[in-house]
This record gives sequence, structure tokens and C-alpha cells, in this order.
Amino acid sequence: MVNIQWFPGHMTKALRMMEDSIKQVDCVIYVLDARAIDSCMNPKFDKLLQNKPVLYIINKQDLVERQDLQSWQQYFAKNNMDYVIADSISGRQKDIIISKLKELNKKIIEKYANKGAIKSVRAMVVGVPNTGKSTLINSLCKQKRAITGNRPGVTRGKQWVSLAEGVDLLDTPGTLAPAYEDQERAVHLAFIGSIKDDVVSLDDLTIELIKYYRENNPQIFMERYKLQDFSNDNVEVLDNIAKSRGFLLNKNNYDYDRVYKAVLDDFRKQKLGKVMLDFPKD
Repeated sequence: MVNIQWFPGHMTKALRMMEDSIKQVDCVIYVLDARAIDSCMNPKFDKLLQNKPVLYIINKQDLVERQDLQSWQQYFAKNNMDYVIADSISGRQKDIIISKLKELNKKIIEKYANKGAIKSVRAMVVGVPNTGKSTLINSLCKQKRAITGNRPGVTRGKQWVSLAEGVDLLDTPGTLAPAYEDQERAVHLAFIGSIKDDVVSLDDLTIELIKYYRENNPQIFMERYKLQDFSNDNVEVLDNIAKSRGFLLNKNNYDYDRVYKAVLDDFRKQKLGKVMLDFPKD
């Protein structure tokens, strides 16, 4: 198993900023990537969120099969966790999310209303990198307010955004756990791009992806790379992909770097199918 640890200095600052800002908000929007819901749960957020209502956004629903989400819907319902299944790019769930936020904060809204005041709901948006937090905020705004990017570490400072519906959103930097004892979770985060490729051994990560497909969906992998054999010899698989794609340095040597990048890119662009990496453990 590959060993992945990545916790740059700006994440320490981000956690401190969140600890300070949590006092200013009424609730929290916790954005999770549907492909790796459990891995996207940052234990460092547990204490931070314990006294605030939380709305979980299971984002990027279009990247997984609908039936695979059912076990997570049952899990969230069983544990009385409020959630919305979303595709932040389309923004189709905007009204549902706004409604849920107001429902979560019904008591404080009514408290202000009884005094003749209108209460704007203030929500902090949190999540590990690359789960689509900023894209979600932009879809709720119907315009580009927050900085977005399909790579981890784009949002560095805190940004307040006000919605016409009486909701203020605080965007925060994507933040990982300082350490991952469970390396499977770290590997899943690296698969979906929440951990930067340049801090990961791409050869080891690609082999982990090969192992995943060998155990879960060998047919789609073999078809994608025109493989006749998907044996346990991972180097042979890499060689065959290089041959299939013409990734050659010269007549006798393969360009493995291009193989690693191609396989990971294919996974992230769903050319290897829709994949849910995590399922509820109870």
C-alpha cells in the first residue's frame, strides 16, 4: 500500500481560521465527493462542528451510479444527518439546499422574526480539497463569486458570499486531516484529486488503481486498454497499456509516466466508468 501524508502549512492556518469563524455562523455546509464519502469525512472537523447544525452535501452525484447512493441515503437517514444529493455544476438543487438551510435554522429565524427582525442564515462551507465547495457556492449564487479550480488548494482565504434568499455563505479552504493512519482513505482521496499528484508516488497510486479494477470491474479496464490479460503482474499490465497507447521512449523502453497520468486521468474523467469507492461500514 502506498504511503500518503500531505498537510501543507496553509491547512493549519485554515483550521485555525475555521475555529475562529465557527462562532460567527449559525450552521455548516459539509461538502462530500459522492465517489469517496467516508474518505472525505475529516476527523479534524468533528470537534469544530459539534455544536452547530450541519447540512451534508453529497456532491458530484453524476460521477456515481444512482443505486450506489442508496446505501448512503439509508446511512444518513439512520443517523439523523441532514443531507442533499447534488451536482453543484448544474445548480439544480439550489432551492432544496436553501430550503434545508432555513429548516435547520428555523428556531433562530423565528426568534428574530418575533422581534420584528429578518435573520440572514450564516453558513460555513467546509470540506476536503476538490469536493466542489466553491463550485457549489457559485451555483447557489448563479454567478461566479468564489474562486474555483479542478485541483486541490485553490481557495486559500475565507470569502463571504451573500445570496438574495437571505443566506450568507463563508467559503473556506479545503482541508485534509494532518495524518492518515488508514491509508485506504488517503489513496481514495488521491484517486479523486483531493491530494495533489505532485506529492504522491504516481506509480504506486496507479498500481493501487489497477488493483481496484482487478477486484471490482476488470472488464471495463481491459476494454479501455485493449488488454488480453489482467493478471496479478502489475508491471506487465503497465507494459501492455504502454504498448496499447504507444507510450514509448524508444524501441525498447516504455514511457511509464505517460501511462500513470493517462490511467489516473481516465479514472477522473469517468472513462473507466462511474465508481463509488466508499460504502457505509455499518
